[in-house]
Amino acid sequence: MKKRVILSLLVVASLSLTVGCSSEDTEVEEPVESREVEEEQEESKDIEEKQEIEEEPVESQEVEEEQEIEEEAEPQEVEEEQDVEEKPEEPEPQEESSKDVPKEYESALNKAKTYSSTMDMSKAGVYDQLTSEHGEKFPEEAGQYAIDNVEADWKENALKKAKTYSSTMDMSKAGVYDQLTSEHGEKFSEEEAQYAIDNVEADWKENALKKAKTYQDSMDMSPDAIKDQLTSEHGEKFSEEEAQYAMENL
Repeated sequence: MKKRVILSLLVVASLSLTVGCSSEDTEVEEPVESREVEEEQEESKDIEEKQEIEEEPVESQEVEEEQEIEEEAEPQEVEEEQDVEEKPEEPEPQEESSKDVPKEYESALNKAKTYSSTMDMSKAGVYDQLTSEHGEKFPEEAGQYAIDNVEADWKENALKKAKTYSSTMDMSKAGVYDQLTSEHGEKFSEEEAQYAIDNVEADWKENALKKAKTYQDSMDMSPDAIKDQLTSEHGEKFSEEEAQYAMENL
C-alpha cells in the first residue's frame, strides 16, 4: 500500500515536471519569434532608408544637370542679342548728287518736264523733241537721262490728248486711237492709248454729226459723200451706227 502511494506521488511529480518544462519551452519560443519579426522589420527599414538615400542623389543630380543646361543656354542667348545689337546698319544708297550731273543733262530734264506737263506729250514724243535736229538738239545721253528721271504719268497725258482731239476736232474713237499711237502723231504706247480711249468722256455720235455739218457747210458735199467720208478707213473712221445717226440728224 505504501509502495503504491509512493509510486503515485512519483508519477504526479514527474507529470508536473513535464508540464512545467513544456510551459517554459513555450514561453521561451515566443520571444524568439518576436525577435525575428522585429529583425525583419528593422532590415526592411534599413533597406528603405538605403533606397531613399540612393534615390535622393539621382534627383539632386538631375536638378544640377538642368541648372547647368540653363546656365549654359543663357550665355548663348545673351551673345546672340549682343550680335544683333552690334550688327552695323547698312548705309542707305545715296542719290546721285546734282553736282555730279552735267548741266546739259539738267537742262534736258527741265525741258522734258515742260513738254510733259504743259503739252501732255508721250515719252517717245518728248525724247524725239529733245534730241531732234529740228527740236532741242540735246545729245542722246542727255535725252535719255531726262526721260529716265522726269516725273510724268504717260497714261494721263494720253487721256488729256484724247479729250483734246475729241472736243476740239470732233474725231471718232478709232481716229483718236490712231492719232495717239501713230509714229507721225503722238507716239503713245498701245496700252497708254487704250487707257485714254477707255476713260475719255466723249459722245462719238455727236462728233460724227458735227463732222457731217462741217463737210456740208464748208465743202458742199452730198449726203452720200459725207457718209462715205465719215466711215472711210482713210477718212474719219466713225462706225456705221454713228454715221447713220449723223445723216439722220443733219
